[in-house]
Amino acid sequence: MRASVYLGNETVELRELDPPRLGENEVLIRVNRAGICGTDLHIFQGHMDNRVLVPLVMGHEMCGEIVESPWDAELREGDRVVVEPTVWCGKCAACRRGYNHICQELNFLGIDSPGAFQEFWKVPLDRVHLVPEELGDEEGALIEPLAVAVHDVRRAGVEVGDQALVMGGGPIGLLVALAARLDGAEVLISEVNPFRVEKAQMFGFRALNPREEDLGACIEDWTDGAGVDLVFEVSGNSTAVEVMTDLVRVRGTICIVGVHPDPRKVDLHRMFWRELEFKGCRCYEPVDFDRAIRIAAAGRIDLKELVSEILPLGEARWGFEQMKGGGQVLKVLLDCQM
Repeated sequence: MRASVYLGNETVELRELDPPRLGENEVLIRVNRAGICGTDLHIFQGHMDNRVLVPLVMGHEMCGEIVESPWDAELREGDRVVVEPTVWCGKCAACRRGYNHICQELNFLGIDSPGAFQEFWKVPLDRVHLVPEELGDEEGALIEPLAVAVHDVRRAGVEVGDQALVMGGGPIGLLVALAARLDGAEVLISEVNPFRVEKAQMFGFRALNPREEDLGACIEDWTDGAGVDLVFEVSGNSTAVEVMTDLVRVRGTICIVGVHPDPRKVDLHRMFWRELEFKGCRCYEPVDFDRAIRIAAAGRIDLKELVSEILPLGEARWGFEQMKGGGQVLKVLLDCQM
């Protein structure tokens, strides 16, 4: 079978691999669509070479069809599914406290072991979720990032009437904004890419480019000087981190969603003075995946609008280059059967 393989140094090649052999309690999935996410881009750029084993088949945002499963499994051949790509040890301190999704020995499929950028993918049976008929493969491939957003909003404790600032208007930032709005928040998006600002506005959000408008003055006017209830830092940008504590109200909440590989300068005096709450948001729990599927199936978020392009598996490198360059791109999907 064919797979897109990361070889280091921004190199991705299409290679022929032996089809996977199933172990106990595993299913084999024909991968129809797989999304390139920000973490995949970090891997492609070599930012995670100290963690990943090269060569690596990346990919964890996907939708596909079961072609083989255990004889006694409820999920059968032909069922369309998505994968919750977190495999935990069940023994570490985090797992013993019920935080399996941030297991200290976490095997994140597509990062720590082979992922979805291949024609067929074997995964543990208990990591698979059934996709409702209402959802196509494109929407299905966006369930995983939607689950990220659902988790972020749940961690933040969004309430009806909250004023929330999302810093970063990429796919995750937009999904966080959409999920927060579903829970009753008013949302402002800060984003420097003009295409993404326009996309956010198309979704009905107030969005601005902080290089062209004064974000602080906008927040001051919007909140009558109080500051927003919630800040979601999704950009991974050091400048955003430096200003985020200036924008949130007394006892407001800051959620760190973006990946920050290097230490950042944070105004701890502001956190102390205003008794701010600081929360990390890493991935998701099963309840978030289940809710993401229900939201998508009910048509409450138009996930297809986030898809910029669908490429054949062999053109994965082109997809990475588009994402690296920014510009007019949100979500790039791979057709793993082309």
